[in-house]
Amino acid sequence: MAKKSVCPITRHQFWEKAEAVKMTLNGQELIVPTKEFSSGSLGWYYNGKATVMIDGVAVQVQLGLTLTIVGSKELPPDPNATPAPAPPAPPATLDQPQS
Repeated sequence: MAKKSVCPITRHQFWEKAEAVKMTLNGQELIVPTKEFSSGSLGWYYNGKATVMIDGVAVQVQLGLTLTIVGSKELPPDPNATPAPAPPAPPATLDQPQS
């Protein structure tokens, strides 16, 4: 059986210090907000649409991105945690005119 990974941070550290991840797709910046998944794992999640060019034709694509901190599911609950308000939803689309 594979050795279990241990998360090097606490839930409290994640919620206090983790920031949204900035990524770039075809020159368009994505802001990927932090999330606690229904499984209890911690990480970042983004879902939206984008346009990519194929042979000069604009093609709309669905974009899903999940970044999960390995071992975070097994972290004990944060005894001092209060439910945080939901972060603002990311923009639904990335469609912008391409140059």
